[in-house]
Amino acid sequence: VGRTNLHPADHAGRQIDFNKMTDFAQDQRGGAPVGFITELGGVEAASVVYLRLWYDGPEGQTQVWQDFASSLGVEHGQNALTNFEDLCRMFTQHGRRPLMRHGVQCKCLGADESCFANFIGAAACGAREDAMLMAMLMVQPDFAPMTTALATDFGLALKRMNLRAPRDLGRDLSPTHTHHATLH
Repeated sequence: VGRTNLHPADHAGRQIDFNKMTDFAQDQRGGAPVGFITELGGVEAASVVYLRLWYDGPEGQTQVWQDFASSLGVEHGQNALTNFEDLCRMFTQHGRRPLMRHGVQCKCLGADESCFANFIGAAACGAREDAMLMAMLMVQPDFAPMTTALATDFGLALKRMNLRAPRDLGRDLSPTHTHHATLH
């Protein structure tokens, strides 16, 4: 009583009980907004948009295929799609934890999405060692080399595509978040 510098965390009744905490914060950490998609380069922004579309379901996957086929042609588009599908499978089957994603229309960039975008960008630019280090943050270490090879091929396919500027991508995204079980 009488302490003027008392803050909620200083009060014994409001202390955090670590025994009663859930893993919610740990499970949601990768979804924390760290920026905006419009702040990314073309390859990085596209990698996030395609990641979101792919995991959004069959309609999103169809959109990914249509974009690849129209930009790269049917044969090269199919190769890019197969490569991207294999990359997503690596993250699903061998990920250290599930990658958190924001909704397809969300302007925010989540922490996991940022890591994924930088991973694809580094791999596409030939920074293999940096890409391998990033891969080990996201997948089990034994699978990092294969995941990096897939990311390199996918990133190079994105470079070959006629990508819109990131700020144009951002105009297509609404400011609202879409909440799903695996999203923030």
